[in-house]
Amino acid sequence: MSLARHVDPDQLIQHLQNHPSKSHKHHLHVKNAASTITPYSSRYASQVEISKFVIPKEGAPAETVHQMLKDELDLDGRPNLNLASFVGTYMEREAEQLMVENLSKNMADADEYPAMMAMHARCVSIISHLWGVQKGENAVGSATTGSSEAIHLGGLAMKRRWQERREKEGKDKSKPNILMGANAQVALEKFARYFEVEARILDVSEKSLYRLDPELVKQNIDENTIGVFVILGSTYTGHYEPVEKISKILDDYEKETGIDIPIHVDAASGGFIAPFTRAKAGGSKWNFELPRVKSINASGHKFGLVYAGVGWIIWRDQTYLPKHLIFELHYLGGTEESYTLNFSRPGAQVIAQYYNLIHLGFDGYRAIMENCMANARLLSKSLEATGWYECVSDIHRPKGQHQLVDFKEIKFGKDGETSAEYNAGLPVVAFHLSDVFKKDYPHVEQESISTLLRAKQYIIPNYPLPPKKDNIEILRVVVRESMSLDLLDRLITDIISVTERLMNSAPIHLLPFQPGTAAVNHVEKQAQSQGLHHDRKHEAKNPMNNGVHRTVC
Repeated sequence: MSLARHVDPDQLIQHLQNHPSKSHKHHLHVKNAASTITPYSSRYASQVEISKFVIPKEGAPAETVHQMLKDELDLDGRPNLNLASFVGTYMEREAEQLMVENLSKNMADADEYPAMMAMHARCVSIISHLWGVQKGENAVGSATTGSSEAIHLGGLAMKRRWQERREKEGKDKSKPNILMGANAQVALEKFARYFEVEARILDVSEKSLYRLDPELVKQNIDENTIGVFVILGSTYTGHYEPVEKISKILDDYEKETGIDIPIHVDAASGGFIAPFTRAKAGGSKWNFELPRVKSINASGHKFGLVYAGVGWIIWRDQTYLPKHLIFELHYLGGTEESYTLNFSRPGAQVIAQYYNLIHLGFDGYRAIMENCMANARLLSKSLEATGWYECVSDIHRPKGQHQLVDFKEIKFGKDGETSAEYNAGLPVVAFHLSDVFKKDYPHVEQESISTLLRAKQYIIPNYPLPPKKDNIEILRVVVRESMSLDLLDRLITDIISVTERLMNSAPIHLLPFQPGTAAVNHVEKQAQSQGLHHDRKHEAKNPMNNGVHRTVC
């Protein structure tokens, strides 16, 4: 969440009253307008603005407030066309009905809602098996509010195990560190900062496929390393990080030094893709089949196909969850063990997760994930076939081939093919203007494409790659379950149409669409976030190469 700050309503009202754009408003304070014919005949239609920063003295009819807020929310983007986000925007009617029927259930009230808690336990068991829990091990886990909380819990368990080991050996435990790639989602660095662990953020490169570089892992581990965060699905480009290769490096390090360094796999998106797609993780192991992997997290609200509000954290065995991190709660007549950062949290999403797992089954999830991969491949190949774009993501290239060879040699898929014939990864299309295009049309800024597509209601972000490669900007499309072939066809057509429009426009006509200084410095917008607009990023307190600089989630 962005940090928001207090608004002084008197100062704001004075500012608004003096603003030229507000000269047509009367700002009448009508006392009695509770009885209206329609919401638009109420006082809020033309006489009084809805109170924004302090609670009004008098209320208003439910239908009026509903309509006013609905109208304001129409200014939001359309969730299905929000191609920037990994978070799901579609659920079946029956799943939505289950959620509505259980909206009031709180996961903290375990004794009051035993059926819901039983479904929670079943989800933990099902997901543990999907992630390769081994015979004889007693996996343990929990639902969370999302992958961010799950990552923090996984990291905290690694830190506490390291501290216990150092204390037992009589060694200093004041300088813990953890490794991650510069492509890491910001939640990973938040863990390090909030829980006082040195974040060793390793550079990514084209050679490492813009993901964690195993060679840099080898160079940066030491006796104070509490663990390594390895990402199964980079939010920048969709690449899976080489979990098995990094595991082998840590195995060799332990043989040389006796120091045991665990892996936590951040599978926020990949945790519900790799188990189902034919490509799996590209032929290598990534889950509890590797003894080095102690914990895994995933987002149920991403490719687990649930609405926002649920993540999962699983440890391969209860021995990897330090006992004094677990709270025994005596609450409302019951006793339960808890290891979460949040107490009260919604139960409806957990019920919806169980619904999906049972309703879809393995084959249903596989069909959906294979469809997502096929549509992502089609979009990637279509973009590169124009010669105007080149993809940084590579799930559309034959297995083992990571670079574009020749625009003219792009071959579209054949019937019956699966993801197994291609590089493994997330159904993400990360692309940028080709060098040939930039040479022929130097006046076209890539961000203009994002801007013009937004006018067609598509939300496709344009942003830089991780630090040290942030001179390269990419556009990114996340292909979710709701991306049908018809919508994909429309998207491809619109991207080509927008690009042609920019190509055929004179530089002077493109000025309104090019990056520039924001014209409006709105007071309410200032209060919503302490951050800076894209055009003022050079004013940031910390440079982009100082840590993880974007969420891109």
